[in-house]
Amino acid sequence: MSKFVGAHVSASGGVENAPLNAKKIGARAFALFTKNQRQWRAKPLSQESIYKFKQNLEDANISVKHILPHDSYLINLAHPESEKLKKSRDAFIDEIQRCAQLGLDKLNFHPGSHLVKISKKEPDYDKIMEEEEFKALEVVAESMNLAIEKTKKLGVKLVIENTAGQGTNLGYKFEHLGFLIEKIEDKSRVGVCLDTCHTFSAGYDLRTQEAYTKTMDKFDEIVGFEYLSGMHINDSKVKLASRVDRHHSLGAGEIGWEAFRLIMNDSRMDDIPLILETIDDSIWAEEIRKLYALIE
Repeated sequence: MSKFVGAHVSASGGVENAPLNAKKIGARAFALFTKNQRQWRAKPLSQESIYKFKQNLEDANISVKHILPHDSYLINLAHPESEKLKKSRDAFIDEIQRCAQLGLDKLNFHPGSHLVKISKKEPDYDKIMEEEEFKALEVVAESMNLAIEKTKKLGVKLVIENTAGQGTNLGYKFEHLGFLIEKIEDKSRVGVCLDTCHTFSAGYDLRTQEAYTKTMDKFDEIVGFEYLSGMHINDSKVKLASRVDRHHSLGAGEIGWEAFRLIMNDSRMDDIPLILETIDDSIWAEEIRKLYALIE
């Protein structure tokens, strides 16, 4: 089987519990936070935790390449204030180091937010917003290049997640992702994670064969499938182009099952982590089974 589906599982009680939680739901891939995602500081990983994590990974029969750790939600690699930007950059480097300690080869992250408030009544609102976005993306690229340089020997790939475009979040346009990749000096250290809910909410339709093909062709043209390193598989509570991040259980939202059937039968999504972040973890095992059943 060439598809590797799982979910963003809990690492409560220690990172070593994440592989066991993945195994319980029949996952062949998983995501986790290597520290509390809502706190800046975390205790260093103990040698015992690292050892148990690797042992439990073997027990769960899940390969490192099918694990997509996520960084802290507090990190903003585009922060306009220098002190807060430095804090984010330091925390990001720490996240990379934690991944390397666990033997993981990827770190998934949101590009960040520019935080500039502009009234929608401004006559040139869209133009001003676009300028702010690309100025902020320059900062993100600088943050990424700095992190890559400081973790040169670790080889962890920085996997940029597309966003729904809520508030001042960057990364909701494929052009944003393409821009960041273009600016990264060591291309072997950069990848992309496509979140189906975010993609849809940002205005890229996936609901029919025609819409899916158009969206994926656009992604390939602007970003390139060679950079696709993982996906988040979520339905959406909100309508197309709502620019709001609201996940739903598969088939219960605005996207519907056809998009997920198309993904499960698309060879470009082979051998990468396909991660559920749907809203009801009690049905993750069932959702995983349903996704595999879509393979023709």
